[in-house]
This record gives sequence, C-alpha cells and structure tokens, in this order.
Amino acid sequence: MSLDTTTFRNVVDGQLLATETTRHGINPATKQPNPEVPVTTAADLDRAVTAARAAYKKWSRTTFDERRQALNAYADALEANKDALAALLTQEQGKPLTQSSVEVGMAVTWTRAIPTMEIPETVIQDKEDVKTIQRYVPLGVAAAIVPWNFPVLLAIGKVVQAIYTGNAVIVKPSPFTPYCALKLAELAIPHFPPGVFQALSGGDDLGPMITEHPGIDKISFTGSTLTGKRVMASAAKTLKRVTLELGGNDAAIVCDDVDIDKVIPNLGILSFLCSAQVCMMIKRLYVHEKIYDAFLAKFVEFVKNLPVGPGTNSDTFFGPVQNSMQYEKAKELFSTITTENLTAALGSASIADSDGYFIHPTIIDNPPETSRVVQEEPFAPILPVLKWSDEEDVLARANGVETGLGASVWSGDAERARRIADRLEAGSVWINSHFEVSPLAPFGGHKSSGIGSEWGLQGLVQYCNCQTLWIKKA
Repeated sequence: MSLDTTTFRNVVDGQLLATETTRHGINPATKQPNPEVPVTTAADLDRAVTAARAAYKKWSRTTFDERRQALNAYADALEANKDALAALLTQEQGKPLTQSSVEVGMAVTWTRAIPTMEIPETVIQDKEDVKTIQRYVPLGVAAAIVPWNFPVLLAIGKVVQAIYTGNAVIVKPSPFTPYCALKLAELAIPHFPPGVFQALSGGDDLGPMITEHPGIDKISFTGSTLTGKRVMASAAKTLKRVTLELGGNDAAIVCDDVDIDKVIPNLGILSFLCSAQVCMMIKRLYVHEKIYDAFLAKFVEFVKNLPVGPGTNSDTFFGPVQNSMQYEKAKELFSTITTENLTAALGSASIADSDGYFIHPTIIDNPPETSRVVQEEPFAPILPVLKWSDEEDVLARANGVETGLGASVWSGDAERARRIADRLEAGSVWINSHFEVSPLAPFGGHKSSGIGSEWGLQGLVQYCNCQTLWIKKA
C-alpha cells in the first residue's frame, strides 16, 4: 500500500480514527508546525484496550509460524515504504536523511529477524508417573511507550516482540514525534487481525492513563530514568510487568596502544550520532595521558569537519536537537562551561539562536570528574574528553555514575581490553566498538539504566509469563 504522509489518525481496532481535539509536533530544523495529529482521550484508550483484549484471545491461540508469516508480510510493507518513512522521520525528528534511512532499514531487519528465534520449552523432568515442562505463554495486552530519538526502530522492536509472542500491543509515541508511529500501525492494518496492533497519539497525559489502565498487562518504556521511575510506580498499582530502558552516561576507555588515526573516525561518529541524542552514545571519553594531546588535536579536527545543518541536506551529519525542551536543557548545560571554568577544545559556552534547534558540537578538554558535563547525560553534542593513567582509577571513574547502560574499551592488546571490559558495570560492553546492536542480542541496562531487556531471547520472554506444566501420567 502507498503511504500518505500528510494525514494522521489513530489506529484502533483496524480503523483509522480521528479525535475531536488535535495537536501538532514541530519540525526541529525549521521550528515550523508539522501536520495535526489526534489527542487521545480516556474513552479512546478504553476503546483501544477493549479491542486489544478481544484480539488477544484469538491471536494468542495462533502458532508461531502463523505469526512469523504475518510479520514477514508486514516487513515487506515497511520495506516498500522505506523512503516515505525515512523522509517523514527526518521531518519529525530532525536527524539527517542518511541516518533516518538506516533506522528504517534496521526496523525492517528487526521485523524479519526477531521471529526467527525459537522460544524454548524445557522438560524439567520426565519420570514414569509425571512429566514437568517449563514454558512461556503470552501476557495479554502490552503497551509500547516510545521515545523521540529513535521513534521507528524502538517502536518496531517492542511491537514485533509483543506480536510474535502472541500478545496484542498498543503503541504510544512521544508527543514530539507521533507521525511515524501512526504510520507504522496504519501499514499493519492488512497484515494482522483488528486490535492486534494499535497506535494512539496524545499529549503528556496519555502515558499515565496507559500505565494505570487495568486492562493493560505490560509496559515497555524507553526514556529517561526519572520518567522510568514514575512509570514503574504507576504500573505497580495494577502489578503490570515492566521493561524499562532508561538513561545512560556511557564511558569509553581509550588505551595508549591504539592506532589514533584508525580509532578517531569511529569514536567521533559514536560520540555524536543523532546529535548525541542516543542513550548509548559515548558520553564520557577517557583517553590515556600518554596519547591524550595528540588524540585530542586529531579528534577535534575530525569532529569540526562534520557538517551541521537540516537533515534534508545530503552532507549533514549534525541535524538539530529534536525539541525546544531539549534545546533549553542543552543551553543550560552549556552555560556550565563558564560557571565551572571549563575549557572548550571545540565549540563555545553559548548556543546561537537560529531558525532550528541547531547546536554545534562542543568538546571539553579534561574537565573535573565532578563537573556536570561528566556526571550528567547531556543528550546534546557536548562531550568531555578526560585523561587517565591508572587502570584502577579509570575503572572507578567509568563505573562511578548511577547509570550503567553501555561502556567500551579501545585497545590493541586483546588481553588488556578484556581485563578492563570484564570490570565495567553496564548492560552492554564493547571492545574496539560501541553501540553495536542486534535483534538477536539482548539490550538493557544495569543500575539506574533500567530493568529487563529488549531484543534477543531474553527480550522475547519478557513479553511472556513463565508457566510450569505438570502432567500426571495415567
């Protein structure tokens, strides 16, 4: 089906539905309004939950092979509309079109790959008189609460897991980026029974309505740690299952034996992709003091040559930050360059106003560990580069924050790199890379970076209840 990206409706029970009240997002490159989208009411949510519960009763009885076939057909529809989705993603999120195309392509890959996994059924015992089986059964109705930085991939990752495991799912996109999510659900209408895959657009009140709704069994939330705590507290009222993928402050430790010229392009991209609005971007870069000066000079030279501009420009690497809220937070953090007497190796302490929410990359030269740019997740293109000399000390510093989403080690010595990597406190640890992800590998955080996992077999079973079946033999 051809995708109309000018008109947007909720998707409820297999139908496109308007609401009495509408709102709109903002194109962050121009600060101009995007099209109107629905504002969901409590009654609209009730209708969607009723449809989801009815759909779940039938969908949960389908086979994995039937679900796999439906998801593969849906993947074909996504792929056929990938260019329209990528353009819409750039319009609503701001990221360069090249990065939007990669995200949509990953969403297609995830839709095909997740259903290739088999969920095990384990025979615990098989005796003469009794057989005991441990298996996984669907939960019911899942709600996917999706952030504004990766609104396509993170929606699809949740949706495919829920549907493949036999659940119905309701997607709630961020109010800042509702457009692609509504179209993802619209494209799904021919491929799933009504009520299996629905999407609701709304304001800030829709999230709490969903987390408190008694007809929803599981919340999968990606967002800030602060909001994740609120989601968990709200879900506890009805004992909902939760998967929380929350904030990060990823450290990368660069040893003195690296080839500087080879690692800098990777480190530059992996520190600033999507204008650093990625929970798993490098946000603290620890460089050994023996190579620090040479590294910093070449790193600054590389980053300053990455173009800033609208995502529709073919050569843009740094698009705008996504919204005014994040823009103002970034401006406030940038002011600490002056108030904390920090040294900017690239960039400045101020952000110039423009027609969009553009921020030029800024690199801070060896700030104190206690500075806000080190201790806080900026979600904007400001990066501290810090010296280290002692392995125990740098590990303590890398692990010394409340979050633990990702971390990496960069070294030419495999034994050294593994020794350091084994002591990093994070859900994902990389050696000589960062932000590697796969639909087949679990992804989640330690400490305040979340609870549970998405993707991989571990992610799939979190959309299920564990059930023990006892079979008494005649």
